[in-house]
Amino acid sequence: MAKSSGKVTIKKYANRRLYDTESSAYITLDRLAQMVREGREFEVVDAKTGEDITRQVLTQIIVDEEARGSTMLPINFLKQLIGLYGNSMQNFVPSYLEAAMEAFQRNQSAVKDAFGGNMFADMAKRNMAMFEGAAQAFTGKANSAPKPSSSEVDELKAELAALQAKVDKLSR
Repeated sequence: MAKSSGKVTIKKYANRRLYDTESSAYITLDRLAQMVREGREFEVVDAKTGEDITRQVLTQIIVDEEARGSTMLPINFLKQLIGLYGNSMQNFVPSYLEAAMEAFQRNQSAVKDAFGGNMFADMAKRNMAMFEGAAQAFTGKANSAPKPSSSEVDELKAELAALQAKVDKLSR
């Protein structure tokens, strides 16, 4: 039996049942989602082949959450993500998304306390704009959006400086 502080192995059987080797019990996808929220480390393996299928099971949890109405992924984001499969950017996307989520989690509480909930939507839009710009640079496609004027850039720089000052103040 695995220790509760280590990585738990979940076996997925042909009948779609998930078996937690730590607790010696069958569990549900909802329980796996709860384990993710608790920060528990686990891997899901196919009981017959031993193949690691953690990615597919986590994706299924997201699909189920979205189907229940707990929508978090905007349609435009999903379309862009699908469009990147087979694209020259496909290899860069996982590390970019992982780094973006890590940065989001690191700054989540400080930013939320300082600015309220709407700031996250603005940050996400700016991050997507930067990501689209990077994608266009790699693919060579021209940007259809007009270049920001110097006054817009100056405003953004001032806003960024104000945000940095607030974050610095919160971290003291």
